Amino acid sequence: MRGEDPFDEGATGARLLRQPKAVWATAGASVVAFMGIGLVDPILPSIAEGLEASPSQVSLLFTSYFLITAFAMLITGFVSSRIGGRRTLLAGLALVVVFAALSGTSSSVGELVGFRAGWGLGNALFVSTALAVIVGAAAGGSAAAILLYESALGLGMACGPLLGALLGDASWRYPFFGTAALMAIGFLCIAAFLKEQPKPARKTSLLDPVKALGHGGLASVAASAFFYNYAFFTILAFTPFVLDMTPYKSGAVFFAWGLLLAVFSVLVAPPLQRRFGSLRVLGVSLILLAADLLVLGYGSHTTAIVATIVSGAFIGMNNTVYTELALGVSDAPRPVASAGYNFVRWFAAAAAPFLAPKIEEWTDVHIPFVVAALAATVGAVVVGVRRTALTHEAEELEPVHAREDGVTALAD
Repeated sequence: MRGEDPFDEGATGARLLRQPKAVWATAGASVVAFMGIGLVDPILPSIAEGLEASPSQVSLLFTSYFLITAFAMLITGFVSSRIGGRRTLLAGLALVVVFAALSGTSSSVGELVGFRAGWGLGNALFVSTALAVIVGAAAGGSAAAILLYESALGLGMACGPLLGALLGDASWRYPFFGTAALMAIGFLCIAAFLKEQPKPARKTSLLDPVKALGHGGLASVAASAFFYNYAFFTILAFTPFVLDMTPYKSGAVFFAWGLLLAVFSVLVAPPLQRRFGSLRVLGVSLILLAADLLVLGYGSHTTAIVATIVSGAFIGMNNTVYTELALGVSDAPRPVASAGYNFVRWFAAAAAPFLAPKIEEWTDVHIPFVVAALAATVGAVVVGVRRTALTHEAEELEPVHAREDGVTALAD
């Protein structure tokens, strides 16, 4: 990136459209991969009704998905450094196609949870490799490639709930079949247009990400992100049951949520970081997210809808800042540091969808949001207490530079 201004929007925008077919194929498949995260949001109540399952049982769709994703973070670098980026992408896509299609055939919630676990493994292999492949295959500089990838991330997070609503209004099974079909197209495009990328000079071991967590700064980022992710996925997995809306209306709410997430991640967080510093932006954003969660939990139905959408802004900023801190705070290779960091934080993404409905069963509908707000607050406290360990490079971190090593801002 030396010699080019990563924040020159005119130059970057011009280069954005002049990319090889391989880049567009990978970016298009990335959109669909990220759609899979929020795809089930609008149809969670429909799945519960169709399979005669409780909210806590249906929420296991997220738990199994992210639990496998967490463990898969330890093997993605191991796999891609041995078989290459192209084969890793194709393997991940093939797994998603198979398990997404099988999800649509499920006759019980147990089957669906199991198929979502396989889907999570495929998605982890694909998402953890896609940005590195896009940057490696891109023309005209890495800034345009990174912007293209992050645009794909935001578009996928926004469109996933919308696709789930449109197809799920007829049957909760159709979104799964639709995703399988789209990913199959992505598989064919990557197979046709993407050439194999050079393999890394050094092969990654299975223990490298765990060893990287021995660094105090990286461990602090991971610990804070763990609590933040509990709050994040309480919103994503539990709120649809609280709003109790039709698939169309729920899809519209989470589409707006996803748009705010994308805008604040790509356009708002970087200038705020440059002006106020990463740690200050992160701390304030976490506190605002905690306040938003309390409003969501105790407000009227209309207020809860607005608070859900607004939370996308704070989540977008947090996702960007956390990733950049994780990549810049230690001396570990950035893909290895990110794998260790994601290994820790995805456990919270697995825990929240299961615990939030259980907490509601044990108490009332408000308390899951109180717990999530406390989790976000703990995340902010960790950032404040461990400020010294996190200060190294954090305040001078340039967001685009931190993303150049091929790790995502939400597969993160």
